[in-house]
Amino acid sequence: MFVELMPLLAGRTVLITVAKVDDKTIRVNVIPALAKADENPALTTPLTYTGPPEELDAELGKHLAGYVQTHQQTGSTLAEAKATMEAAAKAAQEEAKRKAEERKKAIQKPPVTPAAGPTAAPPSTPEPVPSSPSVGTLGLFPTTTPEPASTQSKGGLAL
Repeated sequence: MFVELMPLLAGRTVLITVAKVDDKTIRVNVIPALAKADENPALTTPLTYTGPPEELDAELGKHLAGYVQTHQQTGSTLAEAKATMEAAAKAAQEEAKRKAEERKKAIQKPPVTPAAGPTAAPPSTPEPVPSSPSVGTLGLFPTTTPEPASTQSKGGLAL
């Protein structure tokens, strides 16, 4: 029984209680204590085995070996999950910091203006961008371009 407990005892204290249930039955509790204050409470789940003394003599060692193995796997899995979550959190923080620095640089950087020189083209007036039929009318009415004022007015009233 104690050989099976040795791996568990390597990293923590284990409390073992034995109680008589009735004339033919004994209850054994194996309760691992917290090894660190921030440790997951799942690692302190007790093992309780109840049965006649002969059965406990024959079977308790096997059950303890399985319990210790499960306990170690749980501890390993929890450690891996914690490491993965910490790495993901660190990566997210670095990404957020990088994006914040990029935004700060974009705000601080003045817009690039072409240098004045012999190769610079004279400024031109922007050409009107044709609008899609749905702009302003929600696509319900066709858009019409008004004719220039000089052709609309031919004496009299302009329509």
